[in-house]
Amino acid sequence: MKAEMINPFLESARSVIEQVVQVCPSTGSLDVKDVVPARDQIWIQIDMSGHFSGMVVFGLQESVALRIVSAMMGGFVLTEMDEMGQSAISELGNMISGNASTILSNQGIMVDITPPRVIKTDQDDLPARKALCIPLLMEGIGELDIQVMVS
Repeated sequence: MKAEMINPFLESARSVIEQVVQVCPSTGSLDVKDVVPARDQIWIQIDMSGHFSGMVVFGLQESVALRIVSAMMGGFVLTEMDEMGQSAISELGNMISGNASTILSNQGIMVDITPPRVIKTDQDDLPARKALCIPLLMEGIGELDIQVMVS
């Protein structure tokens, strides 16, 4: 797995979060981890095909997702991840991945992405795989983990 594959997703995530959440995220340390679902987490999964196949998964605590969605909605506070909240957090993943696929295309790497799928960890749908991970830290909101699994 090449470390440079995560850079377009990192660049895109930082830009999108600055625009829609109105915070400037800082970047944690790049690492290779086992993707292990944890309680009270939400995953936004987007499958990829083209020059490479795999997926990108954005992982975050449900409380962080609620703060992000509330910021996306102009401060309207959500207290539970209902259909509107899932739609909004799904759209965040879609915006990040769409921008990242444009960046990859500009580098000559063609990638098609699927619509995002929101997974709550109690569903246990996320396959156990190694992923290239980098966290984005958003002051006052929490952490969003970007996990890229490609072959």
